[in-house]
Amino acid sequence: MLTNRLRHETSPYLLQHAHNPIAWQPWDDEALALARELDRPIFLSVGYSACHWCHVMERESFEDAEIAAFVNARFVPIKVDREERPDVDALYMDAVQLMTGAGGWPMSVWLTPELVPFYAGTYFPPESRWGRPGFLTIMRELDGAWQARRDEIQRVGEEMTARLEQLGRPGGQEVALGVGALTQALGALERSFDPRHGGFGEAPKFPTSTQLDLLWHVVGDPRRDEAQRQRARQMAEVTLCRMASGGMWDHLGGGFHRYSVDAQWLIPHFEKMLYDNALLAASYLEAWQATGEGFYRGVVEGIVAYALRELRDEAGGFFSAQDADSEGVEGKCFVWTPAQIIDVLGAEAGAQAAAWWGVTDSGSFEHGLSALHRLHALDAQGHDAAKAPEPDDVARWRAALLAARRLRVQPATDDKVLAAWNGMMISALARAGAAMERPEWVEEAARTMRFVLDHMVVGDLDKNPTLMRTYKSGHGARQPGFLEDYAQITLAALDLFEATGAMMWREVAARLGDRMIALFHDDAGTGGLLFTTCAQHAHQLVRRKDSHDNATPSGNSAAMAALARLALLHDREDLRDRVARGLAEASRALSRHGHALSVMAQVLDAQVRGSLEVVIVHPDGAAPVELLRAVRQRHLPSAILITSPASEVTARAAHLPVLVGRGLIDGAAAVYVCEEGRCQRPVTTPGELTALLARLAAR
Repeated sequence: MLTNRLRHETSPYLLQHAHNPIAWQPWDDEALALARELDRPIFLSVGYSACHWCHVMERESFEDAEIAAFVNARFVPIKVDREERPDVDALYMDAVQLMTGAGGWPMSVWLTPELVPFYAGTYFPPESRWGRPGFLTIMRELDGAWQARRDEIQRVGEEMTARLEQLGRPGGQEVALGVGALTQALGALERSFDPRHGGFGEAPKFPTSTQLDLLWHVVGDPRRDEAQRQRARQMAEVTLCRMASGGMWDHLGGGFHRYSVDAQWLIPHFEKMLYDNALLAASYLEAWQATGEGFYRGVVEGIVAYALRELRDEAGGFFSAQDADSEGVEGKCFVWTPAQIIDVLGAEAGAQAAAWWGVTDSGSFEHGLSALHRLHALDAQGHDAAKAPEPDDVARWRAALLAARRLRVQPATDDKVLAAWNGMMISALARAGAAMERPEWVEEAARTMRFVLDHMVVGDLDKNPTLMRTYKSGHGARQPGFLEDYAQITLAALDLFEATGAMMWREVAARLGDRMIALFHDDAGTGGLLFTTCAQHAHQLVRRKDSHDNATPSGNSAAMAALARLALLHDREDLRDRVARGLAEASRALSRHGHALSVMAQVLDAQVRGSLEVVIVHPDGAAPVELLRAVRQRHLPSAILITSPASEVTARAAHLPVLVGRGLIDGAAAVYVCEEGRCQRPVTTPGELTALLARLAAR
């Protein structure tokens, strides 16, 4: 059997290509030295395991003997898993977009041995067709150019490097920022909002979790214009309701597929990603807190059930993704015909279930197959129809159909564990578990954090530790973590601290936050933004400072959010200054297109307007359940919650200044609420606390 150097890798995506006839190399010293030694261009192919068109290009081109022979003789082919190396992916995706005006995966980029891009694209068919040049044709033309027109390639490369350096930094003159930045961001979202189907822009439609969270931030701010809050709520609710009613939501197994190929959320691209589900769990949690609608709570429960059932590593981490394909066919595991449903449920119940989930003889997908959905109910009865309680029969149908579906060939699971994505899921579990009074979810979050600390942190936590990016069972951790890894695990530790009150999680957050600054700060600059990579990441053509959110929050957005919370908890002026300088460095981008920096726009707004601090001191051994419920089940964006037994207040106050002077009142638990440096009279009963929070919300 043919093998190449990828056989030594742990990434499922790279291992998929380990037996291609193309002599793939990983992105490492040996491969890059070979390109310099042979004076050959690098063919860089970037993808990920759940990528449908990556599989197509592999079958068509990378397994073709003629193509492989030419590539091996003329280029140094390097294969990268975008999830393991987000730095390589982000840099060269910028190059693809600059050169072609679009991006996506598989990503195909041709580099000089010095890593400078000179040609780029995405999917190429094996031969020229439909106006798209064939892969082998491109290879031959680029080889000819390398041999005969090296000066032209050098000129293109120099121009590209300059543009990539410019894109990699926020840059521009600083501008004054205030509450107007978030208002402008909201206006941009309104202009692109689809009022009929929800979401932003045209097909394909993506979840855009960070923008949904921005909308809920506006909804939860009583100091904003009421009309503005209502518009934000309407955009968020229509989008969330339609997404969870369409085929992008897995109506049997829970969890969201990656995106919708159409504008109405009917047909998904069937891969499932851990980060989407973690971020959307948080979005639907906010919707439940803001509205009290059980529909949204049900979605959170479905996401958590899916993640714990299908993405859980037995050691405690969460796997990265599930494929779109099974048996080489996209979506095959997930789609149905009426006859298939009747085979499982019987004629009467099967017909009812098919009608309930919009499965028809003509089908909504391909070949008479349908993706399950409830959009037909929305179209007939309006937006609120999806929120009605389900008939008792539906749960029985769902269980039977899910059991039958599990007998089908299942999509492959990418079983690597990524630090940043696990941080997002830890946060979702901790926040949802605390708010929905599901302590088992909070314990699952803590279990995952213990896994990360035990298996993905090298060195003692208090002695310059290194957080690793990726872990694979049987192979251990690899690749030093990136900014987003440190930031998301820091945020996760903070969420665990608020959910449990355990001081160990505060300590983890503080240690990782300081380590993050030490590793990623800009020695030469005066701004507060951090680099995406650190000195441990070799082979960087350009060292970037990312600020724009994509499918996940940018590293700097997450970092500024984490540092702002740490500054508030610990009353640290150095961290406040870091956040202020970071926002100033990103100010030009925030002022022009804050909707693309949604998380950082929320950080800015909280800095300008101030955050809500809620401190609960309670008698030892008596958890203040009803007081906690009054806080956690209320929608309070930009709030921090600190709980402490009375006997530990003095010791904890050494690390948490907000505890200074706090104590029981007449032996009873007391709640201290402060906002913008102004503290309210402490209260001791759930009714008083609810009234106080309502009064603050009505200002």
